[in-house]
This record gives sequence, structure tokens and C-alpha cells, in this order.
Amino acid sequence: MISALADRIRGLASLFWREVAKFGAVGGVAFVIDNGLTYYLMHGPMTDSEAKARFVGATVATIFSWIANRFWTFRHRRQDNVLREFVMFVIINGIGIGISTGFTALAKYGLGVTDKNLLFLAGVVGILVATVVRFFAYRFLVFNKELDEEPAFSHDHELIEVHHHGAPAADNERQPSVDGPAKS
Repeated sequence: MISALADRIRGLASLFWREVAKFGAVGGVAFVIDNGLTYYLMHGPMTDSEAKARFVGATVATIFSWIANRFWTFRHRRQDNVLREFVMFVIINGIGIGISTGFTALAKYGLGVTDKNLLFLAGVVGILVATVVRFFAYRFLVFNKELDEEPAFSHDHELIEVHHHGAPAADNERQPSVDGPAKS
């Protein structure tokens, strides 16, 4: 029982860190899209609209991020209801975009910063804050399909049920282990 529980914890930790790594890779590309487009817009077509430029960059990066997270990072946790998942993703990203845009707007309008590079940096700090919020919101609110369907964790509920009910299986009723059938 203890060994199986320890294996479960190691499996969950491994899964969590794999998701963090994939989320980080997707986020890195989205970061380049967001900041590249924002920088271009701030120094070009939207010279006097830094917060709007940040909003546009973040929106384009969000679309990329949903596709990449849905089909790669959290592919094993996708919801069956794609529309609900997308709406939740958009809401969470709206909050994230609000955070990153808010940092830029706060720097410009609240603190009176006029230097474009400092305004750009304020948006980058906002992105970092929003990234932490997004990861946990994606994991627990958007891509939240049960892990029971993950092959490595398909029997986990048995561990909890046996432990929860307080009646361990008798030796002759022992469940097969991950390594093979129980030995008598």
C-alpha cells in the first residue's frame, strides 16, 4: 500500500513537471509572439497606443497558446466539450491579458512612465505574473479532465477506496500489482 502510494506520488510529480516543461516551451514561443508583435506595434503602427499594442500581441499569442496547450501540453486532460474548454481558456487569458496590459497601463498612466522600453518592460513583468496565474488556472479549470484515463494512473482509485474504507484486501483477494499478478 505504502509503495503503491509512493509510486502514485512520484507519477503525479513526474506528470506535473512534464506539464510545467511543456507549458514553459509553449509559453516561451507565445512570449516571443506576444513581445515581438507588441514591440513592432509600439514602434510602428501603434506608436501612441502602447497598452493597445500589448493587447493585440497578447491576443495573437493567446490563440497560439490555446492550440499548443490543447494538443500538446494538456492533451491527456482535454475536455470533451471543446466549446466550454475554449471559453474557459479565453476567460483565463482575458484575466492574463488584463494583468499584462494592466502593468503597462499602470506604468504609463499611473506612474507617468513615457519611455517605450520601460513600458515594454512593465508589460513583460505583467506577463510573468500572468503566466503563474494561467498555469494553475489551465491545469485546474480549463484542462481538467480526470487523470484516471492516464494509463499509468488507471488503478489509483482502488488504492484510495481500499484505504478509505479501512478494509484491506485479504491475501487471497490481493489485486494485481503494476509488476504483474500477485504471488501467493
